[in-house]
Amino acid sequence: MSMPMDSQHERPSFEIADQGIADSGIPSFSVRVRRGLPDFLSSINLKYVKLGYCYLVSHGIYFVGPPLLLVILSAEIGKLTLDDFSFERDLTNSLFLLALMAFLLYVCLDSMPRGTYLLDFACFRPPSELKISKEEFIDLARKSGKFNDESIEFQRRALQDSGIGDETYLPRAVFRPGYEANLRDGREEAAMVMFGAVDDLLAATGIRPKDIGILIVNCGILNTTPSLSAMLINHYKLRHDINSFNLGGMGCAAGIIAIDLARDLLSAWPGTYALVVSTEVVSFAWYGGDELDMLLPNCFFRMGAAAVLLSNRRLDWWRAKYQLKQLVRTHKGMDDRSFKSIHQKEDGEGKKGLWVSKDIVELGGEALKANITTLGPLVLPLSEQLKFFTSLLFSHTSKPYIPNYKLAFQHVCILATSKRVLDQIQTNLELTGDYMEASRQTLERFGNTSSSSVWYELAYLEANGRIQRGDQVWQIAYGSGFKCNSVVWKAVRTVGMPKRTPWCED
Repeated sequence: MSMPMDSQHERPSFEIADQGIADSGIPSFSVRVRRGLPDFLSSINLKYVKLGYCYLVSHGIYFVGPPLLLVILSAEIGKLTLDDFSFERDLTNSLFLLALMAFLLYVCLDSMPRGTYLLDFACFRPPSELKISKEEFIDLARKSGKFNDESIEFQRRALQDSGIGDETYLPRAVFRPGYEANLRDGREEAAMVMFGAVDDLLAATGIRPKDIGILIVNCGILNTTPSLSAMLINHYKLRHDINSFNLGGMGCAAGIIAIDLARDLLSAWPGTYALVVSTEVVSFAWYGGDELDMLLPNCFFRMGAAAVLLSNRRLDWWRAKYQLKQLVRTHKGMDDRSFKSIHQKEDGEGKKGLWVSKDIVELGGEALKANITTLGPLVLPLSEQLKFFTSLLFSHTSKPYIPNYKLAFQHVCILATSKRVLDQIQTNLELTGDYMEASRQTLERFGNTSSSSVWYELAYLEANGRIQRGDQVWQIAYGSGFKCNSVVWKAVRTVGMPKRTPWCED
């Protein structure tokens, strides 16, 4: 099979696209000539700037309204004298006045928005016997008898340029001669990674399973009956009235979607805890054929899972690590090119794989650019926004001033897909090596763990003592559809090295 070439017939290079097909969300990769991401800093779409300011205004009214009402109430109370509270003059009126004041104060405080707090999270590290080096990967792939010489050489070159190291984890069963993806192996892998992450989280927080009122599981590849969320409920004997949700087919961006859903559910059912579990099942997505554009998932995806505990109880702020500040989701599915950018097909031997459009990197970059543009008004310092509008109104150049996003965040966690994609995002966003360190180290140590990748990156920052009180962390994930999601966390306190971390030495 020949790889697509551009008009200059340049030598093809590997380009990763971490997506799911338009109607199933299964993560995938493609091979084509690298076109590169669009230049984020050369131009902007004012539609997304406007959308960001609409979010800012709507949120501002919500956050400013109750405090303003409280100030007005305080001013009115200040006008009262001691005689107004004299029980000797009129006991009934005094009691009524006090009760009214208490009620109004309760209404004001209760109507103030509740923050969403991240109490803690845990990332699963598989057992050492599942470690596999790049050399061993190729050796086992050759011995499996499933791949011809061209496919073996293709995977060898893909791994060499991937940015993945020699200590990532894979279920070795996929290399068995005659292996075919099956529900039994899929369920066993899902149980291993999910239960491992949740066990570590419960041990770290001391939360009892019966205290969890909301459960959200996302896995783009494996969707079973009963669901993965039901597996967790059965294993941990969670409450019979738990609000459980299972997100399937949403690819690598589903982890942030699950956080968004948890935030909304906590607003509807305050006073409880929400458990979010993000994972992908590598063994269930394994491709055992020779079409080159279907082999990259085998090379890049690795085992992993993350469990996150959220709360919006005001009393939980003192023990939380982070508070959710902003969450912006961008979906380009209304565009036919984005919607059809990836689809599932069968190869010549009837083995299922994924076809990825040659425009996937461009389309993904446009989604990322739109998301960042919308996020800007919500997070950028006022000085940067004033510079932007000044250049827009008074500058005679065609390009407006592009704000410096590095002023809004101390840390950035970008979905660890491949070295090439991380390189291009770093160039387009003009990020320094320090901002990219967590993503690059995660890619090397754990590979692409899909929706849980950004949590391994945050765990890296914690394990190295990088998180100080007041720091803002930006997590970026992208996936099928095409969609790009961002979430911003603010550190409530300085975070020391956790007792349980996937980054500790063996």
